Amino acid sequence: MSSTAISSEPAMSEFYEAPFKVEHDHVFLGEGHDKNGRKTWAVIALCSAMMLAEIIGGHLFGSLALVADGMHMSTHAGAMLIAALAYTYARKHANDPRFVFGTGKLGDLAGFTSAIILAMIAMLIGYEAIGRLLSPLPIRFGEAIPIAVVGLLVNIASAWLLSGADHHGHSHGHSHAHGHDQHAGHGHDEEVQQIETPAGVLALSIFEDGVPPVFLIRAESAAAGLPAQDVTVTTVRPDGARQVFTFARTADFLQSTTDIPEPHAFKAVVMLADGEHAVSFVEHDHADDGHGVDTRDHNMRAAYIHVIADAAVSVLAIIGLLLAKTFGWLWMDPLAGIVGALVIANWSYGLIRDTGANLMDISADGTMAGKVRAVVETAGDKLVDLHVWRLGPGHFAAVVSVVTRESTRGPDFYHGALRRLKGLSHITVEVHA
Repeated sequence: MSSTAISSEPAMSEFYEAPFKVEHDHVFLGEGHDKNGRKTWAVIALCSAMMLAEIIGGHLFGSLALVADGMHMSTHAGAMLIAALAYTYARKHANDPRFVFGTGKLGDLAGFTSAIILAMIAMLIGYEAIGRLLSPLPIRFGEAIPIAVVGLLVNIASAWLLSGADHHGHSHGHSHAHGHDQHAGHGHDEEVQQIETPAGVLALSIFEDGVPPVFLIRAESAAAGLPAQDVTVTTVRPDGARQVFTFARTADFLQSTTDIPEPHAFKAVVMLADGEHAVSFVEHDHADDGHGVDTRDHNMRAAYIHVIADAAVSVLAIIGLLLAKTFGWLWMDPLAGIVGALVIANWSYGLIRDTGANLMDISADGTMAGKVRAVVETAGDKLVDLHVWRLGPGHFAAVVSVVTRESTRGPDFYHGALRRLKGLSHITVEVHA
């Protein structure tokens, strides 16, 4: 048994520059990385300004509560600083070769650190609240309530600055659609399977922009021309199911007369005058909506949770203080603190679980692995080993080992097929014949 392998590493590229291009870029940062970094620095500026105003104002007006809240605001700015520095460092060292798989996971590390800090804050709030519940202290409502309201306003402003994440349109495009207006400019992203015939090269694609998905066949060049005889395409799915498609002729392309059922992962056998031609289609994520690809920025998520947690504590504090002032229920203030501590602890646990899983390369979602498996099985080959892990927001790596009976299929064949999967950014393929 013989085997060959290819990676997207520079040392191997000279052997496999054709028919595909091997990319050596190891920058696995999220699409909104720089924008999120700027938003985080803006929140730091807001919190720092509020911190200085409260500390200076507290000393000028003799309010210890105002000084205490200013110090609390400093911890808030410090937590944001962890996120901001992580964005800056990750961008600065994105091309540093010492980071074997880039700096995409630095956001997970920062998020994990912030989650630990949140857990500690929850414990401190809970400890203080239980102490005050057992031994109530007099409350200066005239100062405490306005400070809580100001703190809530700052947190709302911070949440607004951190929000506005890029929401992509949900156009059902699959990134392989080829529009009816294709000859007017190729306005749509497309996945085109080329078919070489004695008369020239034909292109088989799936069109589904605003209409039920259908096959389109066109000539790659005007000299090639469309087939004169009738054409059929037979789809063969991984479970062995087959479907035959016939075509209607137009001026410059052929269109299947039957819609293509989902999912669009199958081998397509094209019957022409010179014989059969087999190509493969892979089910892609809906255009830019992130389905099946984990694009979450856990660094930004941690910063946002910190702000929302602080806002929730402020709301509970205001409610507790108002009830304590109105009805004399001094126990309502520490009770609100206990509830807030439990809420923060729950959010912290979820963040620790998700970021920790990414740091330990735990594959919590097998969506990408399933897509890789479908590519290999659709080609009629056997997948003997597969490792898929997250490199950063929206970026995955895969190590694939395949056994094939097709002697002409080398690593370049599978590398080219797998690169069509959105989010699969680093691929290493080993083929056994």
